[in-house]
Amino acid sequence: MSVKQTIEDKIQRALSPDHLEVINESHMHSVPPNSETHFKLVIVTSAFEGQRQVQRHQQVYRLLGDELDAGVHALALHTYLPGEWAARAQAPDSPQCLGGGKSG
Repeated sequence: MSVKQTIEDKIQRALSPDHLEVINESHMHSVPPNSETHFKLVIVTSAFEGQRQVQRHQQVYRLLGDELDAGVHALALHTYLPGEWAARAQAPDSPQCLGGGKSG
């Protein structure tokens, strides 16, 4: 199973999101082709009710600890309650990578 699929499965099981996007952004970074090291996650779930952004992010990092230990280098987390997402309906674009050979 791919890293992307593993991430999707773990988030689905633990948070039952209303909306989930797991986007492999590794191609935007200085990594070999077909890498699965950099991901953008958009998670919309009522499971975040009563949590500040930092608590939401900590929860996701705990869920994906094995993946982070096994080679996932970066997670861009965009975590929303359903009402927050309804007002926005789009996560911000990720910035361009400025490290390694991808600057410019």
